[in-house]
Amino acid sequence: MRDISYQLYSSRNFGPIERTLSMVAELGYTQVEGYAGLYSSDAVVQVLSETLSRTGMTMPTSHFSLDMVRDTPDQVIATARTLGIETIFVPHTSDQDQDAAGWARFGAALADAGKPLQDAGLGFGWHNHDFEFRVLGDADQPLDLILSGSDSLKLEIDLAWVQVAQEDPVAWVNKYADRIAAAHLKDIAPQGTMADEDGWADVGHGVMNWPALVAALNESTVVHLVAEHDNPSDDRRFAKRSLAAIRSMRWADR
Repeated sequence: MRDISYQLYSSRNFGPIERTLSMVAELGYTQVEGYAGLYSSDAVVQVLSETLSRTGMTMPTSHFSLDMVRDTPDQVIATARTLGIETIFVPHTSDQDQDAAGWARFGAALADAGKPLQDAGLGFGWHNHDFEFRVLGDADQPLDLILSGSDSLKLEIDLAWVQVAQEDPVAWVNKYADRIAAAHLKDIAPQGTMADEDGWADVGHGVMNWPALVAALNESTVVHLVAEHDNPSDDRRFAKRSLAAIRSMRWADR
């Protein structure tokens, strides 16, 4: 059975990181994915490292902001080495209203920013939301233009955000099958439900077509499967039900 990771952002509103790591370890997760807000100081990173060790968890992937990667690459590399992070994804940009030429420049700048990390032996790439699928002139879409910055850029595909953008996530998995390093397994609640959780659902309890998605991911280079919910009202419920659902899916061995 594949190792399933838990995106720690899902529990950002539920107490200290020590509590979250103990909870997910107890439920049966073996890996977690970090996010930029966890790395505010060397002391905080050291506590996180010690807690990962104590709970038997690993953190093979993490999100870092573009500013952190571009402006303090040595610090990002040091943090990755302390925590055992192998692959880093930039998940966002505040400048989302760009034309095709702007997104192409952004992709090139992203690739340049990640080069010191890659030179240090880390994987590096982009994590999508929905804005990357807006159709620009000549039918260009930002995700294509971002990934055109370098063939070495990896993709962490967030399947639910692709669907929120009214695109077919299976088609996008197939399109970038040889560049997908990780996938966010996230679900969308039936329309008109779960308003208190921003319309998201526990994995396997929403409207995503998981059999088709799993089949496509099995034909891709994906290594890390990451459960995420952007705003659960009960993170333990989300973590427990999602892990059970993901484990029940027909994943190919890696």
